[in-house]
Amino acid sequence: MRSRLQLAHTALLDAEALSAARSLLFEVFAPEMTQEDWEHALGGLHALIWDGEELIGHAAVIQRQLIYEGRALRTGYVEGVAVRAEHRRQGHGTRLMAALDPVIRSAYELGALGSTDVAAAMYEAAGWICWQGPTAGLTPEGTIPTPEEDGSIYVLQPTPPLEATRALTCDYRAGELW
Repeated sequence: MRSRLQLAHTALLDAEALSAARSLLFEVFAPEMTQEDWEHALGGLHALIWDGEELIGHAAVIQRQLIYEGRALRTGYVEGVAVRAEHRRQGHGTRLMAALDPVIRSAYELGALGSTDVAAAMYEAAGWICWQGPTAGLTPEGTIPTPEEDGSIYVLQPTPPLEATRALTCDYRAGELW
């Protein structure tokens, strides 16, 4: 059976699709996945790959603001990119990202995501670049450095491109900032 790609906003997904997406993310990212991580993937556009009735891949783009050189950039932030283990290395991750690419390029000033070491090569092959500058996050206590994220944040460059060695700061959210 051929897999099918579905693009839909969170508000248009039924309870079964949302439950399948949540279960997939908790399976792929166990034991680190949290309810807050799941909530970070909600409120935007989801790319879903189905093999019959089984959800085998998910990615979402949500709106955030990243601060660069004192300017808040409307950012399409990619969350929850996951492919079921037995379906990996078959192009599904690339297909998910390709579905989100035109959305990010047309609706946002910048694309961004946090990557694992395993997925970095896929993002680089799709034209994403690793942010080389220091990262930080806005919090209720003020701006705090996030050195643990340095080297794992990737951006889809706007035109003209940003200087990727400068500081980049993300907006506040509960749980993991990036």
